Amino acid sequence: FRRWTPHRVRAPLRSRGPTSVRFRRRIAVITGAIAIGIVAVLFAEASDAMGLLFSAYARHWHWLPLLTTPLGFMALVWLTRRFVPLARGSGIPQVMAARPDPEAATGGLIAVKTVAGKVVLTMGAILCGASVGREGPTVQIAAAVMGVSHRFLRVPLQGAVVIAGGAAGVAAAFNTPLAGVLFAIEELAAAYEQKVTLLVLSSIVIAGMVAQSLAGDYVYFGVIGAHLPIASAIWVVPVAGIAGGAFGGLFSRIVLGLASGRHAVTRWSKAHLVGFAGLCGVVVAVLGVSTTGLTWGTGYASARAMIVGVDAPLWFGPAKALATLATAVAGLPGGIFAPSLAVGAGVGNLLHAVFPGEPVGAVVILGIVAYFAGVVRAPLTAVIILSETTASRGLLPP
Repeated sequence: FRRWTPHRVRAPLRSRGPTSVRFRRRIAVITGAIAIGIVAVLFAEASDAMGLLFSAYARHWHWLPLLTTPLGFMALVWLTRRFVPLARGSGIPQVMAARPDPEAATGGLIAVKTVAGKVVLTMGAILCGASVGREGPTVQIAAAVMGVSHRFLRVPLQGAVVIAGGAAGVAAAFNTPLAGVLFAIEELAAAYEQKVTLLVLSSIVIAGMVAQSLAGDYVYFGVIGAHLPIASAIWVVPVAGIAGGAFGGLFSRIVLGLASGRHAVTRWSKAHLVGFAGLCGVVVAVLGVSTTGLTWGTGYASARAMIVGVDAPLWFGPAKALATLATAVAGLPGGIFAPSLAVGAGVGNLLHAVFPGEPVGAVVILGIVAYFAGVVRAPLTAVIILSETTASRGLLPP
């Protein structure tokens, strides 16, 4: 007993007690993950409400989006450039850029002002009929939530925590915990780190439980349970991989070329940001009106219909890809995850025309996986995210 002096009792309390940095860091991660689950559900509900509102508007005034969508694009780009320039795009590049210096990023890339503008402007883009999704912005919002929880508890923010927050955002947005882990490793961290994985797992579990308690236990596209015989897979899988990967890679190449190329189109678009956004809005509006609304918004309903076997026009995939391309290069805040899944479903629909005797759901899912992997260049994430969003684990190799 003589060895346990007051000084020796206070020492472990300072290093591991309630006032220690280690204890406060754990509380910050837990509270941040809880907040991520809540914010992800609220953002999803608000975004879906904006999508339904625009759908009702476009059905009632069929031709009016030809005017309002380009004007909306111009207004959103002006507001983004004027007030929250770091909110443009999907949000995933911002989280990747925030990883090396997260403390500085809380004042810019993942600042409260940035993500607040991201939320409002992304919902505005959906309300204009833009081909955007909420999943990418959720990643940036989730990383910002982690930053707020750490700043509130006066704990230094680490790059691993930013990654964990972004991965928890993906998991909460799609209800796909395994995909969140792989997304963190493939897309955000770009390398395996044990401490990152432990933080990701804990954040995903907590955020996922909170999201499910609010939104219910659901499968994103519904329980499809697709499968494909081995004899058919020998022929279908390579064709789907080559076609979908090539189409997805071409999409990414065009987006990067228009964003950072040195040709006349890029120079003109950078010199006339608002005018270029208006032209992109015209493309989206013409496609939406001429396809009777199939290319508006995220494309979730169309993708799910093709997965369950509903006949769709063969031109849907290229048309949706063009609408997504025009939206992506316009400079609006908003993600391309959900629209890419819809384009991939269109690719799968084209593949099913080549293999009409094969199960339509399985072929469409293969098209989605291949195209999505080509766009985001994260093949493991693409495979797992589709197996979890459709409950089609029968398509995974043993």
